[in-house]
Amino acid sequence: MAHLFSRGSPEDIRATSADVRLINAARRGDQSAFGRLYEQYSGMVHGILLAKVPREEADDLVQDVFVIAMRRISALRDPNCFGGWLSAIARNLANDHYRRLKPTDPLTEDPPETAGKTATGHLSAGTAEGILDAIRSLPDAYSETLTLRLVEGMTGPEIAIRTGLTHGSVRVNLCRGMRMLRDRLETLSSNRSERDIR
Repeated sequence: MAHLFSRGSPEDIRATSADVRLINAARRGDQSAFGRLYEQYSGMVHGILLAKVPREEADDLVQDVFVIAMRRISALRDPNCFGGWLSAIARNLANDHYRRLKPTDPLTEDPPETAGKTATGHLSAGTAEGILDAIRSLPDAYSETLTLRLVEGMTGPEIAIRTGLTHGSVRVNLCRGMRMLRDRLETLSSNRSERDIR
């Protein structure tokens, strides 16, 4: 994984300053600049949401995150913190989404916590949804970072730049998260094999 964390090129540094220019323009009401920010950050927002909510809900919530961000962007004090600020909005919206669902929504045929489980009630680790559920079962820092890397296809430096995390934090989250995911999938697979033998 070391190649994912090479130092940024001068183009990466210019891209960051270009983001700051876009953020400042968006703060002044430039909708075109905000649209370009949406294009650059929507994958990151989707990944954070996908680490917490089912795919179909994550797709809808991405729009909600950017609507909130557009309304509040003038209050953003430091444009260098845009990625972290946007990440926080996404996390809060995902948490609020589940709080709103719990008291009023009746149980569905396949609630989020059972998605990817087989008829016997165990995760089917061989399916994409089963793997995504295994990722979601990890601590938040690992599940978000792994989702951004494995599902959204972002590199380590991209994750760091977009989320406001340090390169070291991203590296640790990916390394520990991959180890935990591998262990979780191996356990699920061996449990499934034992059930098949019986």
